[in-house]
Amino acid sequence: MKRKYLSALFLACSIGLAGCSTAAVTTSSNGSSEQIAIASAEGVDYSIYDDVLSTYVDDSGWVNYADLQASRQQLDTFNNGLASVDDATLGGWSEEEQIAFWINAYNSLTLKSIIDQTPIKPSIKDITGVWRLRKHPINETEKTLNNIEHDVLRVDFDEPRLHAAIVCAAISCPPLRNEAFNGENLDAQLDEQVVQWLARPDGLKIDKEAGEVKVSKIFSWFGGDWIPSYGVESGFTGSKEEQAVLNFISEYVSEEDRAYLEAGEYKLSYFNYDWSLNDQK
Repeated sequence: MKRKYLSALFLACSIGLAGCSTAAVTTSSNGSSEQIAIASAEGVDYSIYDDVLSTYVDDSGWVNYADLQASRQQLDTFNNGLASVDDATLGGWSEEEQIAFWINAYNSLTLKSIIDQTPIKPSIKDITGVWRLRKHPINETEKTLNNIEHDVLRVDFDEPRLHAAIVCAAISCPPLRNEAFNGENLDAQLDEQVVQWLARPDGLKIDKEAGEVKVSKIFSWFGGDWIPSYGVESGFTGSKEEQAVLNFISEYVSEEDRAYLEAGEYKLSYFNYDWSLNDQK
């Protein structure tokens, strides 16, 4: 997938932690039981999900969970539609359309996981088994959020920018996009996500005077995902994973900062991760 056209663009959750339960939980909607066909040979109709995102997610990526919980029918209807997408239909889509489908599914089912709780939890980590145990009907089977992220997205596709797009409902996650991803615009959408993610206070900080570069903890957890496309034999600093991450990041900063990153004369560290809910204040 093309992803290197941003050289002139200046810089303007996914970790799988588990709850402590001993049995898998299959979730169902607390709202509408309506199931509609959202997919065709051309792709997915995201109009319902787009309405949810544009209504309850602001331009900074924060979510109004209380209002979404009170008016959850559209989200439930979209999530119910995920269940009927069969392998033949999904397999006929472009790679971009498939990636968009799984990213949107991860994010919409994460929203569902949050609003299934009454009262809403202060952190997604307070929901027992939210990543490993809670199963959701999708693709004519059942999958956990970890299945979607670690067994599908990270395995079937060489697209590390997905880490800027899947959102685990935490403050230190990348911003939740207030429109659905789609195959036609996926490349541009993912690049925009990276720019917005790195621009956050705990996304990227280059301090030349102190000789320090600090990046999101996500780059530490999943650094190996950047090696296939961004691995280098020289330049930057740190391990092979860290060099690949820094090479990737260098495509989203100014030429001056890119040269600084490539020279490698700095200490690399990671921001602490804030698991508080990405709720609108």
